[in-house]
Formats: sequence, structure tokens, C-alpha cells
Amino acid sequence: MEYRGYRGVVNYVGRPGLLHGEVVGIRDVITYQGGSASEVRRAFKDSVDEYLAICSERFREPDRP
Repeated sequence: MEYRGYRGVVNYVGRPGLLHGEVVGIRDVITYQGGSASEVRRAFKDSVDEYLAICSERFREPDRP
């Protein structure tokens, strides 16, 4: 998945109905999870948006791929 220049990967965790993802290609850690493809896709976008907002609030340049 890609959103706002960030790339995310998703893995099946082994528990029924749980998908876990992580943004790759950056030093900071951004993770997300969901119970379906649409939920994990939304969680990925929400996590990237939250990361960018936190960086902005702290006057910190976000890590970019």
C-alpha cells in the first residue's frame, strides 16, 4: 500500500481476523492493524496522518522514504 509517499506492508498475525502492518523504508516505527483488508488500509492511512501530525506539533521533520 502507498499513501502520501509512505509504503506499508501487511502480515497475517496468526490470530483469526487480525492483520498487522508496518510502514517500511523509514527509521521511525509506524504500525497499524485491522480485522479486514479495508480496516487495515484505513488504519494505515490514519497512522501515517497521525505520524505527520505529531511531527508537525513537535516541530520535527518527519522521516521520509
